[in-house]
Amino acid sequence: MHKKVAVILSGCGVYDGSEIYESVITLLRLDQRGAEVQCFAPNVMQLHVVDHYSGDEMPESRNVLVESARIARGNIKDVREAKVEDFDALILPGGFGAAKNLSDFAISGAQCTVQPDVLAFAQAFAQAGKPIGLICIAPALAAKIYGPGVICTIGTDHETAATLAQMGAQHEECEVSDIIEDKQRKLVTTPAYMLAKSISEAASGINKLVDRVLELTVN
Repeated sequence: MHKKVAVILSGCGVYDGSEIYESVITLLRLDQRGAEVQCFAPNVMQLHVVDHYSGDEMPESRNVLVESARIARGNIKDVREAKVEDFDALILPGGFGAAKNLSDFAISGAQCTVQPDVLAFAQAFAQAGKPIGLICIAPALAAKIYGPGVICTIGTDHETAATLAQMGAQHEECEVSDIIEDKQRKLVTTPAYMLAKSISEAASGINKLVDRVLELTVN
């Protein structure tokens, strides 16, 4: 029986949404492993819009769900429609959207909050003992999902790791090609573009994360 995996996106583009390479690598690996995937995103406005050519903020507004649909080729749903009982696992790619749209970590740091619909869905997986994979900066949500003591990684960035520790997470340094697993909580994390210098480097850890998340699903 195919494993069913929910993937939460946060827009389209590294600076204001989902990191596109991380998202596509995740979706590709899931497909290669025979998983059935449904993408979700919160139906909210982005924090802001960034011109990915110049790096400048743009004087316009965009919707996270609508922008995420670009990556999902239109096959995406409002996360409010998501039900934990329909899935075996959950994965969140990174990109600044995880810290700007799925949460306000980029603004509020250790005092951040997570978008309520995203938080409720992720916490339902945690409470059900179903595995979750968090990629790149997405582990910033780990302590909000699981509470104090959760083990995760964002790589080797000491400043960000210190902020996660303030939130109650236990950070472990990790190379780009590896994963950190909190065995008790069935949480798998990998640094991806927190460290990656190329798409191949990002893929090396993401593929391991996807494989391990699928292994952790209950038969």
